[in-house]
Amino acid sequence: MKQVHQFQNNGYNIVLDVCSGSVHVVDDLVYRLIALYEDKPRETVISELEREFPEESPEDISEAYDAVQQLVDDGRLFTDDRYQDAVIDFKRRKTVVKALCLNVSHDCNLACKYCFAGQGEYHGDRALMSAEVGKAALDFLIANSGNRKNLEVDFFGGEPLMNFEVVKELVAYGRKREEEAGKHFRFTLTTNGVLLNDEVTEFANKELKNVVLSIDGRREVNDAMRPTRNGKGSYDLILPKYKEFQKKRNGEYYIRGTFTHHNLDFAEDVKTFIREGFKVISMEPVVAPPEEDYAIREEDVPKLCEQYDILAKTLVDEARSGNPVTFFHFMIDLTGGPCVYKRLSGCGSGTEYLAVTPWGDLYPCHQFVGNEAFRLGDVWKGIEKTEIVDEFKCNNVYAKEKCRTCFARFYCSGGCAANAYSFHGKILEAYDIGCELERKRVECALMMKAALADMKKPAETAPDCEDRESCDVEDICHSGKE
Repeated sequence: MKQVHQFQNNGYNIVLDVCSGSVHVVDDLVYRLIALYEDKPRETVISELEREFPEESPEDISEAYDAVQQLVDDGRLFTDDRYQDAVIDFKRRKTVVKALCLNVSHDCNLACKYCFAGQGEYHGDRALMSAEVGKAALDFLIANSGNRKNLEVDFFGGEPLMNFEVVKELVAYGRKREEEAGKHFRFTLTTNGVLLNDEVTEFANKELKNVVLSIDGRREVNDAMRPTRNGKGSYDLILPKYKEFQKKRNGEYYIRGTFTHHNLDFAEDVKTFIREGFKVISMEPVVAPPEEDYAIREEDVPKLCEQYDILAKTLVDEARSGNPVTFFHFMIDLTGGPCVYKRLSGCGSGTEYLAVTPWGDLYPCHQFVGNEAFRLGDVWKGIEKTEIVDEFKCNNVYAKEKCRTCFARFYCSGGCAANAYSFHGKILEAYDIGCELERKRVECALMMKAALADMKKPAETAPDCEDRESCDVEDICHSGKE
């Protein structure tokens, strides 16, 4: 199936050839020509364009058609879908676990109203992971990682800094085991900042690849949704800590916020982060049952799409003024991007990525924790419910009816399985509001690429694949992109 997506954003005419990933920024004539190209013969297209664009000479219109035809011949426009027929049988693919989310704390010192983990306890008992359970989890990861050298471990909660001593002990154990096993651990941590201090910062700079700092933007927005346990706001407590952490940080970090129905003007919250000096930012839409007063509703989507347009223009202006800011959802690599397996199946939850509870139970990801139907096994016995893993292996964009013809499918990879399950009761579905917002984010990201194309910047290169030895789709792994 050939597919071309055309859209206009902030004054740019943009054409995305979905299956090759090629992006073209064109004038009005070519934009209209491409819209007519596939359904009508050359003579008819040129005749219609002569009527619609009387200011253009017949020679110029003919040359424009020839240029579009050359793009088609070169495989950069109206290309066939190489992936649908060549896609591997994911059910037969050997399961290689590459990443763990360690829920080292099922407890939290905040009482965030939208928390999917029920304010840290995951709708169960409060608990802290012991060092013994954590070490068994790292051993499980090593044993099930196949040829993969780099392994990812995220310390999560609840609030993981409530169990900081165990975090430190597990990192030390991981460093010891990686030498023995020929692996390398990339440790990350997600925190609400309440317990952030100089000791944590020093440890993070030495041992943590990335640190995610949670805050929702403006004071009134953050404090309405992220109060402390005694009901007070957390903004004035954590913002100074984040700013100090940023000054001392010698590794990756990003600020992560959540917007809800109560702050549909979330671009203002991102602007707050920018004014406070933060350079890497994520702002996620809340995912909540529709009966919650803060849930995103279908009627909110047009307003949110406008906000993404405003935010994209703001980031372009910031970059041109010498203050480049990275927004997580606008990150698109046009030089190759992730391998085809990632483009088709996404985060790898339930197969490559698993979550571990304080008791050592294994779940497909942190958002399934507490749902006994998705308990896969534990870190000592390994995965026992292989039928659930097989279901997640088949969770790809061609298995989802809503994804098969979506122009954004190779960027979102089918979306979040947990969100799909929450709203539809099965993972082979798609969360509709999330899909609408993702399509808008892709368009904004491509517009930014067009707007900033003339700025001098380091050349983008596709990352070296670490799964090459076991990959059975290497011949279509990286498609040529423009």
